[in-house]
Amino acid sequence: MAQALGFDFGTTNTVMALADGVTTHSMAFTSAAGTADSMRTALSFMKDPLAGASALKVEAGHAAIRQFIDHPGECRFLQSIKTFAASALFQGTLIFAKRQTFEDLMEIFLRRIRTYAGDSWPSDVSRIVTGRPVHFAGANPDPALATERYNEALTRFGFPEIHFVYEPVAAAFYFAQNLKSDATVLVADFGGGTTDYSIIRFETSGGKLRATPIGHSGVGVAGDHFDYRMIDQIVAPQIGKGSFFRSFDKTLEVPASWYANFGRWNQLSIFKTSKEFTALKKLVRDSLEPEKLEIFVDLVDHDEGYPLYQAVSATKIALSSADEAEFNFAPLGRGGRKTIRRAEFESWIEGDLARIEGALDDVLQKTGTLPGQIDKIFLTGGTSFVPAVRRIFTERFDHGRIESGGELLSIAHGLALIGERDDITQWTA
Repeated sequence: MAQALGFDFGTTNTVMALADGVTTHSMAFTSAAGTADSMRTALSFMKDPLAGASALKVEAGHAAIRQFIDHPGECRFLQSIKTFAASALFQGTLIFAKRQTFEDLMEIFLRRIRTYAGDSWPSDVSRIVTGRPVHFAGANPDPALATERYNEALTRFGFPEIHFVYEPVAAAFYFAQNLKSDATVLVADFGGGTTDYSIIRFETSGGKLRATPIGHSGVGVAGDHFDYRMIDQIVAPQIGKGSFFRSFDKTLEVPASWYANFGRWNQLSIFKTSKEFTALKKLVRDSLEPEKLEIFVDLVDHDEGYPLYQAVSATKIALSSADEAEFNFAPLGRGGRKTIRRAEFESWIEGDLARIEGALDDVLQKTGTLPGQIDKIFLTGGTSFVPAVRRIFTERFDHGRIESGGELLSIAHGLALIGERDDITQWTA
């Protein structure tokens, strides 16, 4: 039987689900990093002399991270590929002297995870249904360009049909399978790079689920921004942000732009080969606080970006269930162990929370929907566990209406379920 394939190409993680007319199941991927039903949206490229002078060893997901950590000086690493999709400024990147466009990177990633899927990859896919955010990440995103790029990459696989569905719509459809009565549903999908909202009216007629889209909204802010705020507040001051150095008879501030490289942990490996890093090392001797810049240099030299983000993520997760948590990152030395209060963390992300709440206001106002008209609120995505995020909803809606679940799987399974429907065009973006 031909199958529908749901493709949740996320900023942080990618999940694929299959529908066979009765049920859905997640596709499992087996790589050098083990077996999992989700893949980190990451690629790594390394020269492979055993396969020829121009051959590259390509890995995806956690295997890509492992290859990068094991061979930091020899490996080109890319993560959060999705953030380039809607940027007209991104025309490609050089990987070992060969230019790769966004479409190339998306194709390479999908081909790699198809290999990891092995025999579980179906040979008779009738249609692929791909999720897309309501609002793509980045400055001045062009959604039409992103969709065009997605379509070009997916066309290379010869799928009979290619469809695009808003990610919160897919999550809503997944959630709606368990509805006991007709309902107006608000879905909030918190990804790594975007927060998306969708309001949909679900009704059952003649035993068949029908839906009426009411409205969508989104903003390019989500969990990755929270991680960076924590690094900016806890780590950056300890490695010289805001400190000064002497230049002849002047006292100048260390360039704040250097610390923007902590926005994504893999950027530190790129910074390591830059002119700015060479300048940083020279600046140590002129610094008024040289010990701080020395730690900065050590973090970059020893490729501590990924362990740092693991420490930040662990602290953020702990703060979801406790009023305070321990941040522990040994490479910082004595300053690498600190108790973080939830109230502190919430003050750091206050601006991001305001933008997330603003997008919620936008979808309610554009559709003329009052909070009391929403029957169910479905929160999905890891960031939905952050108490300050949940308060945005508990302060507006009755607690009994708020549900969550399927944080990593709901979108992919919703996409696959939509792919099985005869009225699929009703759901497409």
